Amino acid sequence: MNSTALAARLIDLLKAQKKTVTTVESCTGGLIAGAITAISGSSEVFETGFVTYSNAAKTAMVGVPEALFPLHGAVSEEVASAMAEGALKTAGADIALSVTGIAGPTGGSAEKPVGMVCFGLSHGGKTLTRTRQFGNIGRGAVREKSVAYALQWAIDELSV
Repeated sequence: MNSTALAARLIDLLKAQKKTVTTVESCTGGLIAGAITAISGSSEVFETGFVTYSNAAKTAMVGVPEALFPLHGAVSEEVASAMAEGALKTAGADIALSVTGIAGPTGGSAEKPVGMVCFGLSHGGKTLTRTRQFGNIGRGAVREKSVAYALQWAIDELSV
C-alpha cells in the first residue's frame, strides 16, 4: 500500500476511535505529516507536526534531553522514544509518531549505516521503538519507506 492509502486508512481509524495524532520528524522532514494532511478530513484527527532536524530543535521543540545525544546519538531508539513522548505531551494528542535516521547518501558509519532509521510510537501510556535498516537505496527511497513504515505501524497499533 502506498503512503496516500496508508494515511487515509490511519485517518479512518483515528476518526473511528476519536483519537488525534501528532508527528515529530527528523530525516523525513515533515513527509509523514504531509502524507496525513494530504487527505481531506485530516483536520479532524491531526494536531500538529514537528520537524526537528537538528539536535537543538529536538530539545527546544519537544524536550528531548540534551544528554541523550552524546550517549546514544540522534539516530537511536532512545532519542526516537524521547521525541515521541515529547511530541505527545507538547501537542496534547492521543498518539505520536517519531522518526530519526540517516537517509544518506552521506552521514553513515559502520555502527549506523546509511538507511538506518529509528521510529517511536507513543500512545496509551506506553512508548514503543523500532529500528529498521532500509539500506543505501537512495535518500528519497529511504524517506519514502520511512513514511510508509511509520504509517503502517500506527495502523497496526490502533488495530489491536
